[in-house]
Amino acid sequence: MRYMAIGLLAFLVFACTQKVKINKLEKGRYRALLKVNEVEDLPFNFEVISENKLYIFNADEVIEVDAITYKKDSVYIKMPIFEGYLVAKIKKDKLLGSFVKTELNRKMLFSAEKNAVRFTVEESAKHDISGSWETVFSPDSEEDKYFSKGIFSQEQDIVTGTFRTTTGDYRYLEGVMDGNQLKLSTFDGAHAFLFTATVTDSTMLGTFYSGNHFQESFVAKRNAIYELPDADSLTFLKEGYDKLEFSFPDENGEMVSLHDTRFKDKVVLVQIMGTWCPNCLDESKFYSEFYKNNQDKDLEIVALAFEYVKTEETAFKNIKRLKDKTGITYPVLLAQYGSASKVKAQEKLPMLNHVLSYPTTIFIDKKDVVRKIHTGFNGPATGEKYQVFKKEFEAFVNELLSE
Repeated sequence: MRYMAIGLLAFLVFACTQKVKINKLEKGRYRALLKVNEVEDLPFNFEVISENKLYIFNADEVIEVDAITYKKDSVYIKMPIFEGYLVAKIKKDKLLGSFVKTELNRKMLFSAEKNAVRFTVEESAKHDISGSWETVFSPDSEEDKYFSKGIFSQEQDIVTGTFRTTTGDYRYLEGVMDGNQLKLSTFDGAHAFLFTATVTDSTMLGTFYSGNHFQESFVAKRNAIYELPDADSLTFLKEGYDKLEFSFPDENGEMVSLHDTRFKDKVVLVQIMGTWCPNCLDESKFYSEFYKNNQDKDLEIVALAFEYVKTEETAFKNIKRLKDKTGITYPVLLAQYGSASKVKAQEKLPMLNHVLSYPTTIFIDKKDVVRKIHTGFNGPATGEKYQVFKKEFEAFVNELLSE
């Protein structure tokens, strides 16, 4: 018995000194599924390049993810810029876990296995939806109804495109026509969107799912000439106001306002945004590059961040991450934390008729006069519209600079 006890003790000492083997991500292309409800799954693809790097794909968008850590039998995949992360147990070449957004207290079941397919197709496409579609979301509710323009391109079964709205676009959507069933999805760490619809030659009847917490119906009809309301006419200064006024802190705790010397006799763009907002990210990338290329001119940009995170410390941490990832060198001020409510945002900027959209940009000339307010942002997923926007934006800014 004495020798058995000594042997057991030696075994335990040996076992405790051995490192626990940690499973790592295997290289390859994966098909991921987020559980929307008991019937619907939201698929997306990613490719593991190494145990510490992967790429997520949505149509033409490629998202590099390099914040990957391992704890015991699980992998934590932190999305760039946005707070969402994937956590999963690794079982051979499969992943089982959740997509988590802590500050919003949201969680979706997540799974993935090696497979290059996004949506499975059981039947060849019966219709080609390439072109423009006049779309109404929540058509049966006068209070919640809003209008959109669907822009799609189709090659055989594969569909890409987006929905434009007056407040921005739904970014890069990718999917299939399976018989007469349209299926589109996107996942970027903030958005987890799924669109399904029954399609005829000229109509769509569908459902839009945002994660597992929201869904609404939509109807669409072909309309090659349909256009949304002018984005420059939706937000404006209320009667009795002729200037924009604010004073918000930067990351150093210094209060910044348009009365500061750096803005004097300059053209100023005021960007209303949030670090949690993918359309704001698209706009911030564009503004960051434009600002760098025009620093020799009388131009300033200042962003006002409206953050839903609960603490000021976390809000500034998210602002720093956004600035680091996008190369922003203009000031990003904390206008609000604890809520991204547009109603509360408008209370901080009472001279505006409303804050309709994140993002919104206010163009101010060298004499401090508000010359234009542009609601929303047509990002790179809108293709030609994005190119048109860039040309019009640059022309208008140059016009203000020349005055």
